[in-house]
Amino acid sequence: MVMAPMVCTQSSHIVGCLASPSNNGHLTQRQSTVILPGLGNNTGDYAPLSSALRSKGFPVKVLKVSRLDWLRNAAGLLDGNYWRGTLKPRPVLDWYLERIKVAIDAVKAKHGHDKVSLIAHSAGGWLARVFMLEFGTDDISLLLTLGTPHLPPPKGVPGVFDQTRGLLDYVEEKCPGAFHAPQGATRSKSPDAVVAAGVGSVTTGTLVETIVESDEEEIDDGEELTPSYEDRLIGQGYKQVCGRGDVWGDGVVPAMSAHLRGATNITFDGVYHSPVGANDEERPWYGSPKVLDEWIKFLE
Repeated sequence: MVMAPMVCTQSSHIVGCLASPSNNGHLTQRQSTVILPGLGNNTGDYAPLSSALRSKGFPVKVLKVSRLDWLRNAAGLLDGNYWRGTLKPRPVLDWYLERIKVAIDAVKAKHGHDKVSLIAHSAGGWLARVFMLEFGTDDISLLLTLGTPHLPPPKGVPGVFDQTRGLLDYVEEKCPGAFHAPQGATRSKSPDAVVAAGVGSVTTGTLVETIVESDEEEIDDGEELTPSYEDRLIGQGYKQVCGRGDVWGDGVVPAMSAHLRGATNITFDGVYHSPVGANDEERPWYGSPKVLDEWIKFLE
């Protein structure tokens, strides 16, 4: 079964203009946004999403990433922590983190905003959390993640291999849950947290949104299902991420791994993980128009 997780963290003091029709009929400029690609994706994969956001008045910059850039992560193989499953994001992923900083500075300078919104897809979401931990949140008004595997896989489950080699353990330890969400006296300096996930199937493709009022929501996996061959293959992938194959997800990331404690959760139905191979009508992903229309309100 396919379910579409999305996570969003938003600061309590968003600055910048909200788009609304001006007197001459044109949109006024909204908050600047930076799109962070997921593992294996490149800048061009997000061109339709960035165009759609621009058409709605949002200045957009997509992080400059090529598919070959991801081979830089192979440097982790030379680190003994990789083989022990205790790998840390730095210095292996410094190349990505430093590009986030460059992109934020560039879009701020170009459009004159003090802060930007980060829209992070897949691994870009937990990399954004590491970025906020290492570089701070002064430049960020919103973090919105799409299909991000936020939680590390469980330990001691037969057949489960931690593909991040400890990276997500590090993230969970150093910035657990909605770590940057405002708490008490720090509220004016910290991003709020909104978390979204999706529930769907391979065949329906219909869109349903559920706003979760509590910090967390459990997905009911007790329904009797007869999995197809495709479902079984997807389930094996889910097992590597969360330790179980009988869960809902977006075809790559199970929803239970995409949720964050302390964040508001949103659910979309029939949404697939990647822009690569997506079809807006038959196989929509998080950035497809009808899905974008459901989460763009968090940018406003």
